[in-house]
Amino acid sequence: MLIKECKSEIDILKCWEVLLALRPHLEANNFVPTIQEMRSEGYQLSFIEKNDKAIAAIGYRYLQYLYNGKHIYIDDLSTLPESRGKGYAGKLLDYVEAKAKENGYGCVTLDSGYLRTDAHRLYLNKGFILVAHHFSKNIK
Repeated sequence: MLIKECKSEIDILKCWEVLLALRPHLEANNFVPTIQEMRSEGYQLSFIEKNDKAIAAIGYRYLQYLYNGKHIYIDDLSTLPESRGKGYAGKLLDYVEAKAKENGYGCVTLDSGYLRTDAHRLYLNKGFILVAHHFSKNIK
């Protein structure tokens, strides 16, 4: 199973349907510019493709915090509904963990919505632990 890194607009477009499955609020007309802007801020997007179509994708970035040092933060992890349960998300998590190890980073972190129990099961099976509550306040 080959994992590809997005390097072009074509690669980004391949990931549209996969990321829309996770983030249904996204709009097609600004998807590529948003990803390109995020990439300029350190976001990286990798994907697994089958028959020239992305079926799973992971978006992540390298960060450093005082509380846990250098680490990789996973922004997005998604698999097309018809491709779930086949190990693709687990392979993408392994891929990012390997990148963290290559760079000497101490951990991989992510946030997950409370109701995403299938995702939580995957994370726990991959050795992640619950360490915090994430708080957010909309300012609009």
